[in-house]
Amino acid sequence: MSNQATGGSSVETKPQRQHGVERMRMSRDELAERIARHVAEDRSVEAAPGLFLYRFSSPTGPRYGVTEPSFCVIAQGSKEVLLGKERYRYDASHYLLVSAELPVAGHIVDASKEQPYLAVRLVLDPAVVTEVLIEAGLHTSGMDDALKVMAVSRLDASLLDAVVRVVRLLDSPGDYGVLAPLVAREIIYRLCLGEQGGRLRQIAVSGGRAHRIAKAIELLRTNHNKPLRLAGLARQLGMSVSGLHHHFKAATGMSPLQFQKQFRLQEARRLLLAGDVDAATAGYRVGYDDASHFSREYRRLFGEPPLRDAERLRGSAASRREPAAV
Repeated sequence: MSNQATGGSSVETKPQRQHGVERMRMSRDELAERIARHVAEDRSVEAAPGLFLYRFSSPTGPRYGVTEPSFCVIAQGSKEVLLGKERYRYDASHYLLVSAELPVAGHIVDASKEQPYLAVRLVLDPAVVTEVLIEAGLHTSGMDDALKVMAVSRLDASLLDAVVRVVRLLDSPGDYGVLAPLVAREIIYRLCLGEQGGRLRQIAVSGGRAHRIAKAIELLRTNHNKPLRLAGLARQLGMSVSGLHHHFKAATGMSPLQFQKQFRLQEARRLLLAGDVDAATAGYRVGYDDASHFSREYRRLFGEPPLRDAERLRGSAASRREPAAV
């Protein structure tokens, strides 16, 4: 007996698969061409509010930064992002979804002058995500509280097509302001329907452990220069200390203390690059009372002492054009 479904089934035929592959190829080629045209040299640009385009013609070393909720698509090349000890690698066949602000490190893996790394990042507005979820009737759908705040999934033709259309609108500034928000909502809607729908609900959900971890991340960020009182934080979130530690690490790949440390050091680096403070002052502002301790922690993460690292980055034109961490 044949195992093929009959009647009203949606079994994909070989011609349909071939058509889907060809559709993906054409969309990917158009996306790459449009990014390359808008970004003629190695750099990243905010082509429109919340829409970033990237072009790099060689692999890059680790780039440290703090993410924001984002949807990331690569038209050409590949990239790896490190969150805690977890590694997330994605390429032109996959997308990266980030549902919270996180301290991460990322580097471009595959890129060359002949085939530069070309990518798009769309920042996800939590308010818009919530609106789309409600309109689609998905805001009450079940969600796994154990979901990590970052994931890689396979990119499908409909999602890629929407990305191409939002980038295409950059050529029509008069239309962009009206139509791009509609396409962004479509992207969010398609993400909600896909395997990362639960992760989108992490951005908007108002209850459960996932919401508490999102709140913990927010509190650690806004109070990064204050001593971490884990018991007080857990009490504020209505969780036990062990429960907070376990679920925070399951979601972010880091303990709350490790998260705070990375966030502090990246904020200190930002202050140093601005050139307004010395190393001791930068360390003090982010919560380090001991300058030598700050210097050791900084070097452990970034590979060089604070001032030397800042001077190297400021002195290199290329470093000012490094890609974002995601």
